[in-house]
Amino acid sequence: MKTYDVRTHGCQMNVHDSERLAGLLETAGYVDLAGLPDGQRPEVADVVVFNTCAVRENADNKLYGNLGQLRPAKLANPDLQIAVGGCMAQKDRDTIVTRAPWVDVVFGTHNIGSLPALLDRARHNKEAQVEILESLETFPSTLPTRRDSAYSGWVSISVGCNNTCTFCIVPSLRGKEADRRPGDILAEMRALVAQGVVEITLLGQNVNSYGVEFGDRQAFSKLLRACGEIEGLERVRFTSPHPAAFTDDVIGAMAETPNVMPSLHMPLQSGSDRVLKAMRRSYRSERFLGILDRVRAQIPDAAITTDIIVGFPGETEEDFQGTLDVVEASRFSSAFTFQYSIRPGTPAAAMADQVPKAVVQERFDRLIALQEQVSWAENRRQEGRTVEVLVAPGEGRKDAETARVSGRARDNRLVHLAVPAGAERPRPGDLVEVDVTYGAPHNLIADGALTGGTYRVRPTAGGDAWAALQQSPAGGPSTGGGTRKPAVSLGMPSLGRPREVPTEPACGA
Repeated sequence: MKTYDVRTHGCQMNVHDSERLAGLLETAGYVDLAGLPDGQRPEVADVVVFNTCAVRENADNKLYGNLGQLRPAKLANPDLQIAVGGCMAQKDRDTIVTRAPWVDVVFGTHNIGSLPALLDRARHNKEAQVEILESLETFPSTLPTRRDSAYSGWVSISVGCNNTCTFCIVPSLRGKEADRRPGDILAEMRALVAQGVVEITLLGQNVNSYGVEFGDRQAFSKLLRACGEIEGLERVRFTSPHPAAFTDDVIGAMAETPNVMPSLHMPLQSGSDRVLKAMRRSYRSERFLGILDRVRAQIPDAAITTDIIVGFPGETEEDFQGTLDVVEASRFSSAFTFQYSIRPGTPAAAMADQVPKAVVQERFDRLIALQEQVSWAENRRQEGRTVEVLVAPGEGRKDAETARVSGRARDNRLVHLAVPAGAERPRPGDLVEVDVTYGAPHNLIADGALTGGTYRVRPTAGGDAWAALQQSPAGGPSTGGGTRKPAVSLGMPSLGRPREVPTEPACGA
């Protein structure tokens, strides 16, 4: 019995790609290392796959450090195979096997389906195999998938990016945007719902520019509205949109489609118009704040999150103050904050006036302090509200000691909720209505049921799927919550670039 171990770094696109890598390896006869009982689990799998990210500066150090840690295992067991895929593989290519000659396979972002064949070829030829395609030939959704969750799933609606942000290396690694046909997307979503999935997140590098390939500027809003017609689909989310392409028809679709959740991730990057121009971000702070105003006018309870980069080349104290001002005005529920790091191959890497590390750190600390203050205040505003929580395993690290269960509210806030003595205990995938009793800095506490407050459990098909899976020998424990993963599902058969203007009735032009 050959085992595999897929180690994922980076964004949601990589997480979803790793589900496909797992599906490919299981189809080829490998078994998930994490799925074996402790006594039967070897220290290192027969195949170790690194699905890498190249966005942050330390991505290189992390990859080569991890590869170095595996070298003794490779020396001890020459049959061990090590593969490197994802954005770092697309970028470094042959450099990986030059720096780490014990690596067996290097594959890029456009050919993850080649992994089993490359492993076989490396084993047969007894030499490293490097295969990097320059463009996508078929959508990865055609590949078999081993999903991490029985009740929640990802669906890619597009891959690649047409923007030219000066700090970002992704377009050169993921390629130009390619859109799937609406009918194929909806078919995949319906197939997932038939398997018990109640929550789906739509994925795209710039998800709201969907439709650019077939010339429909409202294709994304139409797709959101079509999601509302899928019976049994409780929750729809999407990530990540781009402010420059975010239009009012999308806001309308979010507000008027009940299963599209009131949560929005809207990357700011900087609150300085001068810096935004240097970043080639084709919007300015006034437009950004205007989008948030229009979202909140139609969806008052929307929780908005963001990405912010501190210390972009040439950023002055005045520029940074602009970021602080926009953050304070935006009232983000949370923010992913990053210190700018040079990425070779990007225009920003060659810019003058790189900001000293000490200055970047000091500004970063101030931004974190402000956002923590805002997040806590926004969470305190939730106190007394009744929220609907989709229960999930692994979300609450202290659930065992606090006797709570955890999950996400409709606005994607993390909620830890108490279960009254003798009451029905929700399963992962079930929905629970509870009263928020305290807004903590990073989560909500909902203990109202202990004193007679709201506590209503609604079993779902997702909870049924999760419960059935725990009794099935086909699944194995995941790394997160000790729950079992669904069996491998086959890829969708008829995916690809649009050959004509889509005619899907609920979503077409």
